[in-house]
Amino acid sequence: MGGQGGGGGTGADGINGAAGSGATGGTAFAGGAGGQGGQGGDSGVGGTNGSGGAGGVGGKGGTGGTGGSGADSTTGVGGTGGDGGQGGSAGAGGGGGGVGSGGTGGSTGATGNAGIGGTGGQGGTGGQGADGTNAATGSGATGGTAFAGGAGGQGGQGGDSGVGGTNGSGGTGGVGGKGGTGGTGGSGADSTTGVGGTGGEGGVGGAAGAGGSGGGVGSGGTGGIVGTTGNAGIGGTGGQGGGGGRRRRD
Repeated sequence: MGGQGGGGGTGADGINGAAGSGATGGTAFAGGAGGQGGQGGDSGVGGTNGSGGAGGVGGKGGTGGTGGSGADSTTGVGGTGGDGGQGGSAGAGGGGGGVGSGGTGGSTGATGNAGIGGTGGQGGTGGQGADGTNAATGSGATGGTAFAGGAGGQGGQGGDSGVGGTNGSGGTGGVGGKGGTGGTGGSGADSTTGVGGTGGEGGVGGAAGAGGSGGGVGSGGTGGIVGTTGNAGIGGTGGQGGGGGRRRRD
């Protein structure tokens, strides 16, 4: 069995501090798992997280390792999920922080000898919008392309004060591989004071996400668009529109 890749280092605090990426898993009969991405620095503009390590390559007839997940960021953009090894599954993208977007899900590894293609990583979650006038959030990231596509990330929550934030849209579902099923689009987050987020589009063969609910006097979000039919797959279902907000009584 291959060794596990080491974890990425933590980014130094400061402007645009970035973290190291996780190491690649060792090559083996059954590949080792990729290392986890390091955590981004917190101060200044905010660090971008390191990507998850790639899964190890499976030996002849063996299974590739799973890619590491991108670490969540507290102030910046989530890390990208590691790619799967040959026949291995891809890692999940990290969540966005502040108004950052979620990290992208990793791509699947190629099919190993006598192995099965891996599953795509899930897109990271969009970051929360800062409070203030028309505060907006980052959108959920796109799911990784895979034998069976990863699910799109969820849209972030809008800020509450001022006019009210518009929520981030749900992430787009990953594209299904040959004969596989596309991922489901993420749902738009509910807004407490503004307009609900738009549901993510379905991946190829995947279902679209639902729109978020409106808050205050805001309108509900729009349902996502359905994905196209995949090879030997079934067309996805259209997303449901979000519920309208309640009008306040003074």
